[in-house]
Amino acid sequence: MTATMDNPAAKAPRHLWVVGIVALLWNGFGAFDYTMTNLQGDAWLRQAGMTDAQITYFHAMPVWMTAVWAVGVWGGLLGAILLLVRRKLATPVFLASLAAYVLSLVYYYLLSDGLAAMGQAMIPMNIMILVGCLFFAWYAWTMTKRGVLR
Repeated sequence: MTATMDNPAAKAPRHLWVVGIVALLWNGFGAFDYTMTNLQGDAWLRQAGMTDAQITYFHAMPVWMTAVWAVGVWGGLLGAILLLVRRKLATPVFLASLAAYVLSLVYYYLLSDGLAAMGQAMIPMNIMILVGCLFFAWYAWTMTKRGVLR
């Protein structure tokens, strides 16, 4: 593809491909986990190391939280794909995924007894996921500002 005078496109830096592939793998695992949880249910959750009490907590989540989880997971995966094909739509999609994740943290820590049910071992994982969501949204925004994403 060539850039025109009306629509100059910045050349994609190599780090875009590295970040895009990492985003695809990172969010791909989330999509895989979502899919396996819905296909295999308790067997998948037990295989992932969840206790019966944790599985009970998981099943007690309201339906809207499943929708929030879906937006977060599939939004992250779509954002990664959009980043790799250099579309500026990646930024709002990553932001929607981030917003969904923040909403899930609000539910987990403030609206339910998630910390008691899941234990403190989840805190580092929650922080790591939040940092990943923030980074991918920031990166897509930065690449959009630089004209790399169209």
